[in-house]
Amino acid sequence: MQCKRISLNAEVQQYEIGKNMEDGFELLSDVVTKGWITTDFLVKITKENGDIICPYILHRRGRTFIGEGDYIILDADGTKHVCGADKIFKRYEPV
Repeated sequence: MQCKRISLNAEVQQYEIGKNMEDGFELLSDVVTKGWITTDFLVKITKENGDIICPYILHRRGRTFIGEGDYIILDADGTKHVCGADKIFKRYEPV
């Protein structure tokens, strides 16, 4: 069966540090040792104590770490997503 995605309004904002857009942070060392993702593109924040942390969004599949230039999408139903700058305006058009 083929389906077309149903139209849904969403708020789209490019991620900015310090704007409380993320759901949490994970130590970079834990991301590297516990995950199977490339960390080169991730947003990395160095805390005063020297720890490096990476912001993420929580959703039903787990955590999605935020990369440099990524956008945070908040759907009308409250669901949050992360979308790369290379795909955001192929999936969403400004209204």
